[in-house]
Amino acid sequence: MDTRKLKICCGVTAIFLFIFVILITTLSLTIFKPKQPEITAHPVALENITTAGGFPNVTLNVTLRMIVTIDNRNYGSFKYRNTTAHVNYRGGIVADVPIEAALVPARGKINISTSADLMADKLLSSPYFLGDIESGSLNLTSVANLHGEVTMLKFLSLHARIMSTCDFTLWTKTQKVDSNCKSKIKL
Repeated sequence: MDTRKLKICCGVTAIFLFIFVILITTLSLTIFKPKQPEITAHPVALENITTAGGFPNVTLNVTLRMIVTIDNRNYGSFKYRNTTAHVNYRGGIVADVPIEAALVPARGKINISTSADLMADKLLSSPYFLGDIESGSLNLTSVANLHGEVTMLKFLSLHARIMSTCDFTLWTKTQKVDSNCKSKIKL
């Protein structure tokens, strides 16, 4: 009789273990599957437009203030370290954008205020710059890598990296800015 109770106990344990494995597999492939965060850049204003030097050695600097919104659609929070994004114009870096460390809560959204100090002298040195201004639009690309940790269920921590690329179009005639951002998460 003792072996019969042992077989029943082992059978029930095996069934519960099987159900638990199926449940964890289902949750990890559906609800806890990492989703790409939505990152949106909202340019606010152009400031600190300064010129120095005389012709032909003119230097021009412009500050573009912006608010970057990170929408975390995952069930885990993401804490990232200080980083710097780079703004490119036709392959050359024309600005550095500091991004301060922050915590993006699970299924939450944060706004980050930052500014890009455009090195306009680098823009002016491009042979394409005047043609782009005359056409009415200036296309810039911003690239950022956010390194940090994802914490799920308050005890599971994973190292993660979010790579974000934003394409900006500065419309010179209307002085409006359009942005389109794409991001990818790697665990």
